[in-house]
Amino acid sequence: MKIQNEPFYKSLSHEKEVFEHCAKNKLPILLKGPTGTGKSRFVEHMAFHLDKAIYTVACHEETSSTDLLGRFMIKGGETIWVDGPLTKAVKEGAIIYLDEIAEARPDVIVAIHPLTDFRRTIYLDKLGEEIEAHPDFLFVASYNPGYQAGFKELKPSTRQRFVALSFKYPNEPDELEILVQETGIDAKTGKKLVKIATKIRNLTTLRLTETVSTRLLVDAALLIKGGLGKRLSVECAILEPLSDDVDILQALRDISNLMI
Repeated sequence: MKIQNEPFYKSLSHEKEVFEHCAKNKLPILLKGPTGTGKSRFVEHMAFHLDKAIYTVACHEETSSTDLLGRFMIKGGETIWVDGPLTKAVKEGAIIYLDEIAEARPDVIVAIHPLTDFRRTIYLDKLGEEIEAHPDFLFVASYNPGYQAGFKELKPSTRQRFVALSFKYPNEPDELEILVQETGIDAKTGKKLVKIATKIRNLTTLRLTETVSTRLLVDAALLIKGGLGKRLSVECAILEPLSDDVDILQALRDISNLMI
């Protein structure tokens, strides 16, 4: 699909420049970073900027190569082949964006390897066809490296097929600008939300699986802007998604109540 309206994205480094050069040179791109650091928003922003259609697949443990390449389906009493999102992007010269690629099944990695080197092809074994990628085709993937012990990681042989960009949480002034731009929250309240996020992110004793993302701050700001109480908004949009542990939640609550 084509992105109709330009998504707001706050550039924090040279990621736009790198993305443009990768698109020009037909190089696959890997976005690395924690949840909620703007990876998906960045890809949509660049798709709009480059005027390219984009197919996004949110990968999970059941995502297979068939889901990406296509399958036979029964329609109107006959069996027809239906292209998957990856095949469509390859043929049309669009962007394919595989979000959290490390979570997909191993056969997905096997299927994409020929697309991420000099061959730039996919093989549809059910049709016995090899398809060469359109000159404008661009492969983009993302994953969250090492956020949880024992979680799936990309093999070095796969990572080294990509130009990689690391994403991290913005500094306080940039994150405040993102909040104000995205939600219309007043700067004073936005600054308090950012301070809460910074405080929690710097905590190591609680051993949170994931910490406060910019996405959670946006959710809290939207609730506050809509009239919900500040402390209740922080509780529901920021604290509760972080943990189910009663003691950890109380500790987070004590911290945030001092700051909002």
